[in-house]
Amino acid sequence: MKKTCISLAVLMLFCVACIGQGNRRTRTPRTNVPLDSIVLSDPAILADQKTKMYYMTGTGGMLWKSKDLQLWDGPYKVTETDPDSWMGPDPMIWAAELHAYNDKYYYFGTFTNRDIKIDTVAGNVIERRASHILVSDKPDGPYVPMEDEMYLPAHKPTLDGTFWVDTDGKPYMIYCYEWLQNLDGTMEKIELKPDLSGSVGEATLLFRASDSPWSREKNERGEDVPNKVTDGPWLFRTQTGRLGMLWTSWIYNVYTQGVAYSESGTLDGPWIHEPDPITPPDYGHAMLFRTFDGKLLMSLHKHQEMPDGRYHRVPHFFEVDDSGDKLVVGERYIP
Repeated sequence: MKKTCISLAVLMLFCVACIGQGNRRTRTPRTNVPLDSIVLSDPAILADQKTKMYYMTGTGGMLWKSKDLQLWDGPYKVTETDPDSWMGPDPMIWAAELHAYNDKYYYFGTFTNRDIKIDTVAGNVIERRASHILVSDKPDGPYVPMEDEMYLPAHKPTLDGTFWVDTDGKPYMIYCYEWLQNLDGTMEKIELKPDLSGSVGEATLLFRASDSPWSREKNERGEDVPNKVTDGPWLFRTQTGRLGMLWTSWIYNVYTQGVAYSESGTLDGPWIHEPDPITPPDYGHAMLFRTFDGKLLMSLHKHQEMPDGRYHRVPHFFEVDDSGDKLVVGERYIP
């Protein structure tokens, strides 16, 4: 039992770190801040062609912007949620991403209302948490609610929603159904309305955390078993047209970045996981973006334990080659 708790303790410390970042709402924006001075989990970059500006979001609900990826202005509060909705007056915001689509900008984020408890599983009280989408006419917001108050079932904790238009031409949200409730986290998809203002139909299972050949933890008997966490999906196609998904889990207490590829070339898979992680240890929650001069980069955070037991997370970039059937992650990119 003690060995099982080690993995759970690491994950709960990560959640505490996220909570701290999620409540930093009163910081005064600064200018010309070096990238390596920014503390941010789940860094996602929108390289906006219209404004020729890079916009960085992540956990905490704030936004940074830069012309060169090196010096950043921020953080700016860019969300305007409805205090009378299920989110409450001051929701925590995790893993926000910006997506440009059909002349609008969409904010995919995970919102948590800590005052609403939806379940208790294995001694863990589960708060109301769900992936949701806001909209704006501008990349720097403000991002506001749309038609539907909910995209996903209220009785399930979901997180890390991302965006993809599949080969059928329909838009989808891909997200994680959290391991805290189902005890084997899943990756799922749900169809979105054409303007992304709500969801359509029921969710479909893509894969489970236990399907991965590399994610591991110890059970209560000290035996090696698959880790239960699914985290941070990001969809991409290689230049050869192969559909892949970046996603993150753990190898014991090491935060780890993996990748899977769809055999059918569609979201329906089946999804075949690469046998080994694709980045150095203690990196994760990756996404891909292309710079204005055409370089493909991976944005993700470094997960580092500090002497006081807390976790320090800062954005990093890696060069990526997608010219073949598989992503090849290269050296760290220093702007």
